[in-house]
Amino acid sequence: MSLFEGAGVALITPFTKDYKINYEKLEELIEFQIANKADAIVAAGTTAESATLNFEERMEVIKFCIDRTKKRTLLIAGTGTNSTSMAVEFSKQSYEYGADIVMAVTPYYNKGNESGLIDYFTQIANSVKCPVIMYNVPSRTGVKLPLNVIKTLSEVPNIQGIKEASGDIGYVADIANIAPKLDIYSGNDDMVTPMMALGAKGVISVTSNIIPKENHDMVMNYINGNIKEAVEAQIKYIDLIRAMFIEVNPVPIKEAMNMMGFNVGECRSPLGPLSEKNREHVRQTLNKYGLIK
Repeated sequence: MSLFEGAGVALITPFTKDYKINYEKLEELIEFQIANKADAIVAAGTTAESATLNFEERMEVIKFCIDRTKKRTLLIAGTGTNSTSMAVEFSKQSYEYGADIVMAVTPYYNKGNESGLIDYFTQIANSVKCPVIMYNVPSRTGVKLPLNVIKTLSEVPNIQGIKEASGDIGYVADIANIAPKLDIYSGNDDMVTPMMALGAKGVISVTSNIIPKENHDMVMNYINGNIKEAVEAQIKYIDLIRAMFIEVNPVPIKEAMNMMGFNVGECRSPLGPLSEKNREHVRQTLNKYGLIK
């Protein structure tokens, strides 16, 4: 049985004008996601600017999301960082708060060699009794999980999934081949249906912050055998996906959400505002899709 099938959202963290966490707005976003069929919510992941949240803030965001979802959809806690001991602590506390799943990104900057990566994910898995999803995103971390490491970790009982965002479709096929026990989730919004053709269960999506129902429907269409409709949706939204990554995530998606009236605030430094040129491109793209008037 899969951890989940469908489209999960890599939820942003809304801030006030003075860059404090806006919990009232966060609750609104959670309700919006649940009302629009989000199959899972990722709290305090990369798109949530977890690297700029201190320990207390990160745990508060995770606990808040757990409490507000009330088991109406899966809650995945983003617990990875570049310190194994800290990732273990994030994971333990998230599990104790009631997270359904923990997801850990590969360590960044100090990266980790093969033995270190195995130790990092194994310690996290051993610290909780819930499923663990590994997150492979080499464009942000500088680390692409070696296939032999993935194979080894797939034998750890509660390491049950991988969010794969390398953009390498051949690598996805290799993962499916060498680690058939793992549930694969696309970490690239532009590769959902191609990855599902290789057995992926769905997507953990940035664009689901603004089109959760559309992404859910695309994945469900694929699962239910409506392949043509799913592929048409993938192609239909490709320009929107491109626009949401015109600069580093989550700068464009938060700008888009503000244009759409969500009022989620700006990103914390060192992420600054979009350039005027890219801001206009995002606005025009949202207009094209009827997402703003």
